[in-house]
Formats: sequence, structure tokens, C-alpha cells
Amino acid sequence: MNRLSIDVTCEVEWPLPPPHGDAQAFVERVLEAAAERIGVQGEVSVLFVDDDAIHELNRTYRQVDRPTDVLSFPMNEGESLADPDDVDPMLGDIVVSVDRAREQAEAYGHSLEREVAFLLVHGFLHLNGYDHEDEAGEREMFGLQEEILQGIGLARS
Repeated sequence: MNRLSIDVTCEVEWPLPPPHGDAQAFVERVLEAAAERIGVQGEVSVLFVDDDAIHELNRTYRQVDRPTDVLSFPMNEGESLADPDDVDPMLGDIVVSVDRAREQAEAYGHSLEREVAFLLVHGFLHLNGYDHEDEAGEREMFGLQEEILQGIGLARS
């Protein structure tokens, strides 16, 4: 049984070749692993865009005038997390720049598959209250990210 209901939209061509050629299946595999690890369920919307689109979102919602790799828009930001009696709470939206993912995969010397998965997990953890504003939060969040990615066979090489 899936822990998440995931809506995936690609405004750009899906960047991963077979066997990861199905965006919905890839995103589900990655985010289901993350949801299981942190014990959440609910609905998530994922949007893949180019640098221009994420730049506009970053400028509009964060007042940062440059593209970024991933944005998260938690449904309950600043509030307590979803009602435990709600069987399918809306967790929020994740927006991933395919352009940034390609550049970062090359810069870090790992696969595009790993970079896209990293950005998805990073965004998902933000939707669920994780942050990296201080050293302890960064250690916890980045440790969880690596644990989740290792669990699906996408460890750092």
C-alpha cells in the first residue's frame, strides 16, 4: 500500500533515460522510500521545470532573484503538521529544476538519477518540517537524505 498520493507534472522533457524513463514511477519510488523512513503519508505534487520557471518562482515566493535547484511549498508551513485523523493530508508541492539537476550532477560527478532523487528527497523533507538552518538541523537532514538514497541504491559514489 502506498503511503503517498503523488501528482507529477513535467513542464520540460523528463531527463532520465530508461529504465527510469517514467517520471511518475521514479518519483513514487523515491518519495515512498522517504515517506516510509520518516513515517508520513499524504498527498504531494511534484513539478519539473527549467531554470527560467524556477527563477520566477524563487523571485516571487522567496524574493531571491536567481534560479535554484528545488523549491518546497509546505501546505502547513508555520503550523502544526497535518491532522493525524486525516488519512491523506496534503503535504505540499515540490518544484525541481531539471537544468540545475543536470549541472549539479555533472559538477558533483554523479548520475543525473542520483541528483534528481536527492532534490526530491530534500524537497520532501522540507515539506515535513526538516530544515538545515543550523548545524544540528543540517546534520539531521543531510544524514536522513543519504540514508534514504542509500536505501534505494543511490548512494554517493
